[in-house]
Amino acid sequence: MSSKPRVVVGLSGGVDSAVSAYLLKREGWDVVAIFMKNWEDDDDDEYCSSRQDFLDAASVADVIGIEIEHVNFAAEYKDRVFAEFLREYQAGRTPNPDVLCNAEIKFKAFLEHAMRLGAQKIATGHYARVRERAGRFELLKGIDGTKDQSYFLHRLNQAQLSKTLFPIGELRKTEVRELASDIGLPNAKKKDSTGICFIGERPFREFLNRYIAKEPGPIKDERGRTIGQHAGLSFYTLGQRQGLGIGGVKDKGARRGGGEHAPWFVARKDLAHNTLWVVQGHDHPWLLASSLRADDASWIAGAPPPPGLYAAKTRYRQSDAACTLSGVEGARFDLAFAEPQWAVTPGQSAVLYDGDVCLGGGVIGA
Repeated sequence: MSSKPRVVVGLSGGVDSAVSAYLLKREGWDVVAIFMKNWEDDDDDEYCSSRQDFLDAASVADVIGIEIEHVNFAAEYKDRVFAEFLREYQAGRTPNPDVLCNAEIKFKAFLEHAMRLGAQKIATGHYARVRERAGRFELLKGIDGTKDQSYFLHRLNQAQLSKTLFPIGELRKTEVRELASDIGLPNAKKKDSTGICFIGERPFREFLNRYIAKEPGPIKDERGRTIGQHAGLSFYTLGQRQGLGIGGVKDKGARRGGGEHAPWFVARKDLAHNTLWVVQGHDHPWLLASSLRADDASWIAGAPPPPGLYAAKTRYRQSDAACTLSGVEGARFDLAFAEPQWAVTPGQSAVLYDGDVCLGGGVIGA
């Protein structure tokens, strides 16, 4: 048994977690790697590359000189993440599975497993930072603003953060790739993964079709005219532009925010009447919101911040938007924005920041 403190690293097969493991080994930790398999329904090479990812992770572990264990959390993922994911879609919302996956799998099931292995800490390849101040732990944005992943980590609590290391949080992605090349990691040039957490990149509507019944209905414009048919409200999200199957409307009265061939955007989903409402023009008023209410709030400090001025993100790839926090009651809060926000989507996360410090957030309501 090593006398060094033990850290268990989630090794995904990607370059970020590989460099994280290397940095920890260099710092003198007793590093053990875990590869998590969390999806089994149709684990094939076309979309869900877990076999190749494990081979890549094992190759990295070999180069760094650390042990790797293959752990299956598929049952936990299906119960805690995927079931909730489907419930949200069936309710007409657009959930963020990465947020739930981090809270329930990477920083719960994985953390518990790591503690059983005698770990003092766990580590992942997220672009974020942890800072301890007066016995409290803060979640900070990663130094690389283009890769910062604090948005996806906003549901972590004090107990989880106290056990977590983010070794690449102080680095930029270019530096991570350079370091991977310098030390001869086999996945130094591997493409970043996208798609649903652990499920991979796949045709999304086709995938959801296997779990959610289709209920086609009308697509209507702002004047109430039926201009097409949707495949089922679950398959669309606010702000969506592609895959609507409708062209321009040659009626100048319909042109608010764009010409007759301006693109269409999903603006509203009416579950009661199974109707999808669409508008033309990216800046149509129906696509803009000056406020939101969020539920199921989770605060990193364990309690909500005081009402006042902050910044927030209502989607991952978004600049911080100045806002006022109010109406904090139980697990609910209200945000009012200095500038209207585009396509604020029920089911997505509204995440609050004070500068670089991520305070927590909640699920955007209808």
